[in-house]
Formats: sequence, C-alpha cells, structure tokens
Amino acid sequence: MKFSEMQYTRPDLDATGAELTALAEKLEKAENYGEAKAIFLEKEELLRHIDTLSNLVSIRHSIDTRDEFYDKEQDYWNAKLPELSEHEQKFDIAMLGSRFRPDFESEYGDLMFINTELSVKAFSPKIIPEMQKENDLTTRYMKLIASAQIPFDDGVYTLSQLAPFKDSADDDVRLRAWKAEGQWFKDNKSELDDIYDKLVKLRNRMGKKLGYKGYTELGYYRMGRNCYDKKDVEKFRSAVINYVVPVADKIFRRQAKRLKKEYPMSFADNALTFRSGNPKPQGSFDDTVKAGKKFYDELSPETSEFFNVMLDNELMDLLSTEGKEGGGYCTSIADYEVPFIFANFNGTQHDVEVMTHEAGHAFAAYTNRSRVPLSYIWPSMEACEVHSMSMEFMAWPWAEDFFGADARKYRYAHLADALKFIPYGTMVDHFQHVVYEHPEFGPDERHYLWRDLLDIYMPWQRIDGEIPVYGEGYGWQRQQHIYNSPFYYIDYCLAQTVSLEFWALLQEDRKKAWDKYMAYTVQGGTRTFTDLLKNAGLDSPFDEKTLKSVCEKAEKWLRSYDLTGIE
Repeated sequence: MKFSEMQYTRPDLDATGAELTALAEKLEKAENYGEAKAIFLEKEELLRHIDTLSNLVSIRHSIDTRDEFYDKEQDYWNAKLPELSEHEQKFDIAMLGSRFRPDFESEYGDLMFINTELSVKAFSPKIIPEMQKENDLTTRYMKLIASAQIPFDDGVYTLSQLAPFKDSADDDVRLRAWKAEGQWFKDNKSELDDIYDKLVKLRNRMGKKLGYKGYTELGYYRMGRNCYDKKDVEKFRSAVINYVVPVADKIFRRQAKRLKKEYPMSFADNALTFRSGNPKPQGSFDDTVKAGKKFYDELSPETSEFFNVMLDNELMDLLSTEGKEGGGYCTSIADYEVPFIFANFNGTQHDVEVMTHEAGHAFAAYTNRSRVPLSYIWPSMEACEVHSMSMEFMAWPWAEDFFGADARKYRYAHLADALKFIPYGTMVDHFQHVVYEHPEFGPDERHYLWRDLLDIYMPWQRIDGEIPVYGEGYGWQRQQHIYNSPFYYIDYCLAQTVSLEFWALLQEDRKKAWDKYMAYTVQGGTRTFTDLLKNAGLDSPFDEKTLKSVCEKAEKWLRSYDLTGIE
C-alpha cells in the first residue's frame, strides 16, 4: 500500500489503556502457557496498531509542521502516550511475574524480559505530567528549527536549504552562509536556552521522582542500555581522545594545507574538504534516487526487493521543503510491515550519505518486519546505527553512479568525515553527561562547558568570534538529539567504530564483509549490542584495541590515497 493511502483515525487511547489493563489481569489468571501466549499476542497486535497510528501522525507532522490537522494530532499523542505508558507497565509487570515466564523465554528468548525490566525502571505514573511537558517542549524545539527563514543573498532559506552554500568552494559565499545560519541561532538564543533549561530541570525532576540521584541513570534506562554502562562509555571517550582526535587533527592539518589556510581553521573553512569544492551528487534529485536503486538492485537480492518496495509504495520523503522538520530518520509502520525514510535532500554529498544511511536502517527493519515481539524488529539504538553507518561504506563501488567525476573525492571525504565525526559525537555525549550531573547550570555555564570541550575534542576549530554562535563556541544548540533524545549520540560513535571495521574488511574481501553484515542484521533486536557483534564475528568498540586498529588502518589509507589531479 502507498503511504498516501494509509488511513489515520484518532484512536481512543483511554479505551486502549483500559484494554491493556484488562489483558494484564487476564494474563495473571491464565491457567496454561497456550492461554498466556494468546493474551500476549493480543497485546502485541493492539500495540502494533497504536504504534502505526502514532508513527503516521509523527511522519506527517514532520513532513509539514504547518499542517493544522497533524499539528493537533501530535498534541493529542504528546499528552496521551505518557498516560498509556501506565497501562503498558501494568502488562509488563504481569509478564515479569508470570509463572509462564520460562515458557516465554524458551520461545522468544530472555532479552524481552531484560528490556522490560529496564522499561519498568524508566517509568512510573508519578512522572506522567513531566513526560507530557517534555513532549511539548521537544515539539516546540522542532517547530522552531523547522520555521527558520534565513535571508541569504537574493533568497530566503530553511536551515536545510542553506546547507549547499555552507559547502561552497567560494570562500566569501561559504563564510557568509555560516554567518547567516549562526545569526539565526543567535537571534533565537533566548528561546533555545529557555527550552533546554526547562528540559534539563524537568528531566532531573523525573529522575529524582523515581528515586535516582538525577537524570543520568534514568536516561540510560530510557535508552535501553542493556549491556554497557556509564563507565564503559567513559572508557570509550578516553580512547577517542587518545586515538581518534590525533588522527582527525592530522586530517584537518592536511586539509588546511590543501586550502592554503592557517591552522586552526574557522568552522566555515573546516567545512571545505577540497579547494575545488566538496563532492556533489551528479544530476538531479531523481538521478540520485536512480543511482540508489541501481546500488540496491546490484548489492543483493534482499536489498533489491526491499528498495523496490520503498519506491513502489512511496515510503520515502526526501526533498527539503518549507515547513519540514530538519534532519533525517527512519521509522516503521508496523501494521503494513514497512519502514519509512524521512530526509532533507539539498544537493550536497550528504544526500547520498543520508539515502544509504537511512536505507540501512530501513533494510534492517524490513528484514525483521514480522518479528514477535514488536520490540525485536529493532535492536538498541547503537546497534541500529551499525546497520546505517556500515551501509554507507557498502555503497563505495557505486560511487561513480552517485557522484560521477567526484567519486574519488567522495571516497576520501567520506572516510575522512567518519574519523572527523567521532570526536564531535563523543563531545556531544560528554557535554550531556556534565549537563545532567549539574542541572543547576544556567545557559551561560552550558555554553562555557561546550567551549571547554571543543578544546579537548576539536582543537582544529578556531574560536575567535568571527562566525556568530559557532565562532563564539556555543554551536551545540543546532544538535537536535541534545534536546529530543538525551544520551542518544554516543550510539553513533560506537556504531561508527564498527562501521570502520566493515570498511577495513571491505578493502580485503567484499563478500566476507557482506556476509558478516547480513549475519549481524538478520538477528534483529533479539540480542544485546555486544552479543549481536559477537555472533557476527565483529569486535566490540568497548575494546580499546578496536578503535586503535581502525584508526591506524584508515589513517594509512588516507595518507596513501591518490589525490592526483584533485585540488
């Protein structure tokens, strides 16, 4: 079924909650496993439908935040989903205490119970008012970002539409574009500060209401971290400083030399990889999609089937348009057993990376679309990002189809960008940990913190005030995850480390790399992140040797890469 034909009708979520509570009571009274399983499957079917309706609203609202109908529907879900959580928890508690738990574990595995235990720790009816307010605040942030209208030269642009100018090979155009964007964030600084200040204090209150010292422990439970903890993340951050930051620093120094710029460079100059310009997709938007189809048709029979389902059913909304939320994502529409991809194509290298990245998520979801329970379609978030970031590297042999004459530029820039990203992503995580450890911080203290972390993780950025916000050292407010998904960012760094394992293997044996990718992907969400890796024969990013090894291999490849003829 085409996305436009998928029907939405507002459900009575109060009635749904009552139904869940009734099912929990029935489960407690079940006399045998067959009866208990039937009740469990009834609950699964009910929640699949609710998940479908919720995601239809979320997708259509993000495509056009100005749509009054879906704006009101989003408000309804923002208020009602936290209330529904109370009834879901009743069923979860009944499952955890069921005398048929060994039977469920025998058929479905024990991870569903491990994850349920985490979700129970992450919720209580006493935090429903805070959850509702949190939803309102994050929606307010997204609508503000989507509403940006930035005057630049002879036009007015959204944040996504301005991006090509921020990559321009013309130094003057590029700098002015960065200044224009920075000025928009500066003009909206008070509102952005207000939203985040309220979110931090709100989340801290939620943590304390549930008996934790603050938000951090609750945040880990909400993220479903089921195989590593804060100490593991701290160890990874130290490895990033030791191994990745020095390599990224060398990459930026060589970049400064190519551009004939003084090191450290401004944010605007760091955005330009080559003096002749960054790699750009060849042709039109349609040409990029056609190249994507060719890639997936030729990669494997499984990816071909998947991508043609996406095309035939209009399950991708890719162009940057007025009123559209920023960024990109993939989600599932459970009743129809299909994923959906949301993006903001703007004619830059990022278009291809987003297509391959989000389609990596979508392929994994499509592969596991029929899993029971519903939660087994997706693993935890860092595990999901392995699907996407590794799929980007799978596309290298098709770079000429996407980029034409810029294919050589792209391969270099893509690998270099992967290494450049890890310090930034790790800094985002470090920032959030400190912020939630110090909820008493005000906006200025958070900005000072970001600037201090820039010195540690991104010494190649010049902080001199030339570019508003960015050059002043507080550009963190552009990172939507900090507002909307606290602690969801180290996931990208852990996954990028694994994707670099795949990149290294791809240089040696493409078939072996793809076989391992599939071995990882077909497990869906049935295992923890570390077990998914182990089962597929991959190394853990929490092992310091993994990060050290991939950095050495990537740095060697970049140093020896033939850039003859590329300025």
